Amino acid sequence: MGIRRNITQAMRALSREFITLNRVEISRAALLHNFDIFQKLSPKSQVIPVLKANAYGHGLEQVAETLQVRDLPYLAVDGYFEALRIREVSRQPTLVMGAIHPDNFAHMKYKDFAFLVHDETTIIALGKTGRNIPIHIELETGMMRHGVQPNTLPAILQLLKRYPNLAVEGVMSHLADSDNPDTTFTDEQVRRFDLMVQQIIEAGFWPHIIHLGQTAGSTKVRSKYATAVRVGIGLYGVNPLQKTDTGYAWLKGLRPALKIITTITKIVPVPAGESVSYGRTFTAPRDMKIGILPIGYYEGLPRALGNQGQVIWHDTPLPLVGRVNMNHCMVDLSKTTAKIGDEVQVLGGTTGQCTSVDHLSKTFDLFPYSLLTGVNENLRRIIT
Repeated sequence: MGIRRNITQAMRALSREFITLNRVEISRAALLHNFDIFQKLSPKSQVIPVLKANAYGHGLEQVAETLQVRDLPYLAVDGYFEALRIREVSRQPTLVMGAIHPDNFAHMKYKDFAFLVHDETTIIALGKTGRNIPIHIELETGMMRHGVQPNTLPAILQLLKRYPNLAVEGVMSHLADSDNPDTTFTDEQVRRFDLMVQQIIEAGFWPHIIHLGQTAGSTKVRSKYATAVRVGIGLYGVNPLQKTDTGYAWLKGLRPALKIITTITKIVPVPAGESVSYGRTFTAPRDMKIGILPIGYYEGLPRALGNQGQVIWHDTPLPLVGRVNMNHCMVDLSKTTAKIGDEVQVLGGTTGQCTSVDHLSKTFDLFPYSLLTGVNENLRRIIT
């Protein structure tokens, strides 16, 4: 264990000095601007930023540190180890929303952490720790995933009364269809949610952090009990609603927070008739100058962009040629004065740019969530 710790410490020290060819830039101003949009949209509610999946690819620690200047009840993550990572950089309370094996609860830390519960096994395991632990009850209202079903809620509430060390401070559910312009099903989920929250209150519990809406639902949920909204993809500048959706305009001002910058490491002259990259899917129609970029689908650049996508050099879009490799891609520099060491933007950036998440998702039928969460965790994140 000591050797492993020494190696880890040595690697961390080296990483601070090591010059990387790829980096992920995260805009502090964009993150805070997006947070403020949701706060203004729901002035009477608290905003719970969702930082699961490495903060949607943006960097868990970096986003947590950035949000320390905002007033919020919790940062939300999926797993316990994500919460521990936040603890290293921030004392903000963290809500762990994912499932945890019940045997683990006897060995965990609980200060500044709250946990989602949706079954008897989890409640009993948490209750038996004897620790004072805040919990949020997850309700099933139509997602058909985790969540307490309406018919089992009375039994769950009776069980919770056996464990006064578990403080029911929150209630939540998850919307299944909130990005649909037709709000019929969302309205039905809100109705079911309110009925179940009313049962919880009537049973003698007084939760004060009640959250149902997320990014898409933030413009649509009209719950008489909700006091908070969970914000995931919207925090990072992506509007998940269609332009025909009445809520689209409310989120139109979101600013993308991420962009990936890489570096030209080599420039190769390619004579007319020679092919480029795997499968020989691109043949030079003329003498060309090809730039090699040390970034590929392992780092998060979608393979689908081969021979179709573009990158940006000095505000100039340039085409990718050949297939995207695991750790490399190639770009046409023939009409440029680009040189080795120049930087190139390959993913993210301002809405409308050829590398932006909105453009790539619409043009290549890619899922914006996957584009962001697919950015390799090993790439260095820098808050700008």
